[in-house]
Amino acid sequence: MIRKTTMGALMLVALGSTAWAQTPKVEFTGLIGYTLADGVSGDPYKAGNGQTYDRVDPEDSIMYGFSLGFFVNPSAEIGFMWRRQPTELTVSGTSSAKLSDINIDGYHGYGAFYFGDPEAKVRPYVMGGLGATRYGAVSWTQTGGVQKSASANSQFSTTWGGGLKVNASPNVGMKFGVQWTPTYIKSDAVGWWCDPWWGCYVVGNAQYANQFEFVGGLSFRF
Repeated sequence: MIRKTTMGALMLVALGSTAWAQTPKVEFTGLIGYTLADGVSGDPYKAGNGQTYDRVDPEDSIMYGFSLGFFVNPSAEIGFMWRRQPTELTVSGTSSAKLSDINIDGYHGYGAFYFGDPEAKVRPYVMGGLGATRYGAVSWTQTGGVQKSASANSQFSTTWGGGLKVNASPNVGMKFGVQWTPTYIKSDAVGWWCDPWWGCYVVGNAQYANQFEFVGGLSFRF
């Protein structure tokens, strides 16, 4: 009896392993959504038009991109994600003005975990990733017709999110979620800190530019 029970359990494990081996593990998702974005503040700058500016921000706008992931088991996924926000930079202070068009690109490796039964039609998920945010080159015209430009710049960033995955079939599904991407930009000196062991050093206040995304996507598994 024990021998039959053991053989039955081994057969179930083997059948389950065979089923997982035949399940599509690679998933491509086309993404589209809307981004709420903010920038950073800096030292006041008096422009030729008499206005003083001390902050630069990207405008809220649409976003699009894709993710390509590999399921290491029915609930865990690792992959790469690219997103682009085509938008405008504005400067503000005593007044505000458009500075330039800009593309903001996010490049992140990520890990995701899906909750619930792998065969369920709807599964909640959480995800997190590490990578970089790239701010594209910009150019603008100052008062008096002087042309100015700034080259593209990439900064370290993380990305975090969650939402729902809706499976229409084993190969096609939809994603609905939110995502937050804080990008380190700079640190401002806020004072001095002294201790008897390490001496005195400047203490900085880190500034991050944030992107809050409402994301939808169509997924294909193969």
